[in-house]
Amino acid sequence: MTGGRDQLLEQLRPAAFAVAYRMLGSVAEAEDVVQDALMRVNAALDAGQRIESPPAYMTTVTTRLAIDQLRSARVRRETYVGDWLPEPLVSDRSEDPAGQAETADSLSLAFLVLLESLSPDQRAVLLLRDVFDYGYPEIAGIVGKTDQNARQLAARARRHVGQRRPRFDVSRAERDRLAERFFAATQDGDLAGLEQLLSADVVLRGDGGGKVPALARSVHGRGRVARTLLAWARAGARSGRSSVRRVDVNGQPGALLMGPDDRLIGVMALDIADGEIQGVKSLVNPDKLGHIGSVTDLRELLRRPEA
Repeated sequence: MTGGRDQLLEQLRPAAFAVAYRMLGSVAEAEDVVQDALMRVNAALDAGQRIESPPAYMTTVTTRLAIDQLRSARVRRETYVGDWLPEPLVSDRSEDPAGQAETADSLSLAFLVLLESLSPDQRAVLLLRDVFDYGYPEIAGIVGKTDQNARQLAARARRHVGQRRPRFDVSRAERDRLAERFFAATQDGDLAGLEQLLSADVVLRGDGGGKVPALARSVHGRGRVARTLLAWARAGARSGRSSVRRVDVNGQPGALLMGPDDRLIGVMALDIADGEIQGVKSLVNPDKLGHIGSVTDLRELLRRPEA
């Protein structure tokens, strides 16, 4: 490939990953789809195919590959042990706050979990229209439907998502203050302080994938969630010098939970709206954390004698 070709393909990668990751909820699968799409674009150029808009062509190839991948992943996700949560995207809190605010709602773990209830075609059409602002004629061509069918798919998807779509209507400064108070109360064992930050119907979800200890099912309600979180914190303290490292997770406030060996135990993300924490998501499935850093053996850590 020429230098110009290499540069073009690298320029296409970020936007394609944005589509593939939202479609699949998996960093590894999204990267594989993007790499496959880039190879197909390159092969088309090698064959002398005239591509009027490389970004549009790349989006088309990426979306179609992601739809195929999502269909094949359905069976695996239906038999998944416990709650399924997307692989998290972690960023430093100082990174591009304006850009993160712009994409926070469509990138949040809460929104990606909600998309799991849609068919692959509905998911693609909703994302292309409402997140990436494609017109219906373009969407119809991408997903291989008529213009009318694309509109119907979008309407059905919106009805299905309905009022469950997460909303993040607090300022970045306010959500960061709430997050700091949340993690401080959890580490300090402050049950009353923690309960004050949680909404009455807060939901705690955990994803261990059957690989490590995690919640068998989601926990609901302020009191139960607060007590569960404090029990986790006490277990972490018994196992050694664990620590919490504040980060943004999919554009929302969160933290990396680090073990005494300074390796990753898990990732926690908060859903904040109306001045309260509406949801807490904990990912400890090691298969979903390796792209962030070295992961500790949680089972072995919990077996250690009290420090």
